[in-house]
Amino acid sequence: MAGMSDLLWSEVKNFFDPNLMGALPDLWVPDATVEDWQAVFDLVRSNGWAWDYVEDDTVRPLPAAAEVLPRPVDAEEGVRLRVWPTPGVQVIFWPMSATEVDFDVDLRELQGQAGVDTLCDFVCAIGRRLGKPVFMSAEGQYGYPLLGFDPAADRVVLLADPIDHG
Repeated sequence: MAGMSDLLWSEVKNFFDPNLMGALPDLWVPDATVEDWQAVFDLVRSNGWAWDYVEDDTVRPLPAAAEVLPRPVDAEEGVRLRVWPTPGVQVIFWPMSATEVDFDVDLRELQGQAGVDTLCDFVCAIGRRLGKPVFMSAEGQYGYPLLGFDPAADRVVLLADPIDHG
């Protein structure tokens, strides 16, 4: 599907509006395992994306997922993997649970068709590597996906109606 957009800006611009959605929508892969996290770490390394792994405000080499997960119940949110799939667009993974791959993006960095395409390409890369769905909801609306990668369709699809009231 190279060259074809999964979603069109004109149809999904409300889902990319930081004022409506919150600047940092929630993205997740459900029913994950430590092996899935390792596959994400490997994907980040192999794709040539810029990244850094931060633990307690210190940049460190990216460990094996099994060294990071499972996190103790009382652990601070001090672990994150920041990835730049393209210059100017940062994705932050939060390895807090072995059972779910959690990450977020900043919608202010994903405006216009280029932003939609960047997000779709990234979400597809994660979903294809894991062979699992990847969901996105408005910030703080976890569990109510608006769009996501559908492994059966092998593309990002709408899971809610992006109503345009303007």
